[in-house]
Amino acid sequence: MRSLQPPRLRTLEAEGHRTATWLELFYDLAFVATVAVLGVRLGGVHEAAGVWIYLGYLALIWWLWAGHTFYADRYDTDDLVYRILATVQLVAVAVLATSLSSDSASTTAFAVGYTLARLVLLAMYVRARIHVPQTRTLVTGYLIGHGIAAAIWAVSIFTPEPARFALWAIALLIDLATPYLIRREQAKVPLDVSHLPERFGLFTILILGESIVATVVGLSGVAWASESIYTGVMALVVATAMWWLYFDNVEGMVVRRDPNQSRNWRPTVWIYSHFGIAAGLGITAIGLEHSIVEAGHVMPGFERWLLVIGASLAVTSLAMTHLASGSQETYRLHNVVAFTRIVAALAILALGLFTAMTAQGLVTAIAAVLIATAMTGVSVEG
Repeated sequence: MRSLQPPRLRTLEAEGHRTATWLELFYDLAFVATVAVLGVRLGGVHEAAGVWIYLGYLALIWWLWAGHTFYADRYDTDDLVYRILATVQLVAVAVLATSLSSDSASTTAFAVGYTLARLVLLAMYVRARIHVPQTRTLVTGYLIGHGIAAAIWAVSIFTPEPARFALWAIALLIDLATPYLIRREQAKVPLDVSHLPERFGLFTILILGESIVATVVGLSGVAWASESIYTGVMALVVATAMWWLYFDNVEGMVVRRDPNQSRNWRPTVWIYSHFGIAAGLGITAIGLEHSIVEAGHVMPGFERWLLVIGASLAVTSLAMTHLASGSQETYRLHNVVAFTRIVAALAILALGLFTAMTAQGLVTAIAAVLIATAMTGVSVEG
């Protein structure tokens, strides 16, 4: 039956350019909802502790998405069994989104949903271990590390707060350490240089969409005065400039490790910098929404720093992805472009010191820095 095709190692096949499947795109919709709910939570935060909570939840959600993406990059055959497992995982992500909403917030429900999602991923890897013998050592390492983390998640369901949060942190650390501990085996089973960068780019687009949503929400809650309309336009310019900076350096070869090298920091930096990009863009989106609401006035201190720190974090992480990208012939060029982005991140951060700046002035200044940085990159690369 064509509908039953066991996993096979996709990344060693001579398939040419490989793109995301329709199932992967549909799967991402659950994360769109989850990130949107998180954004709503952050929008109501007025102290630093709430930002750290946002980052903690986003890290867990990002890692859940990344874990499934890494599996699909290597083994996805889009058969009936895989579709069923992916659907169950999609339901689990929907549970996460619901558990984070203000009306039905529940850390117990979050733990249940996350545990289910991780167990489904383990089931996928068990199937890969059976049908792909050449990667059995690698998959065994994943099953041990991710299995221990999933067991801790299951225990956290029955553990009261705040000990529950400590278990979540331990489980996440084990999950993150697992790929590092078996990095030599990972290098023998390369990632796809077209499919994986596209998937990370799609998640970045997903987060960038939050800036557009934030602009619409911000304008819907205020009178359409010239200041608010102008600020909304500049917020869209900021989002567009962020898009420009990111997609000017999507180079796939960086994700493929050389099995003959004992150490190679570039793939690791490129992959994990994407969390910084996601976090920075998510925080920036909420900061832009606040700026529209405060258009015509000086932004309050917390909202001002939320916007500049979010934008600075996003640009710094973009610099790190560029620093890690490129071939041996273009590393010097990429280093120059990365340096200009680090300078831009510092300039944006410094804008937070201008306490008398109006909301529209702050957004305009950030947009100007981003546009200048993008044009500098074009000039250097040209």
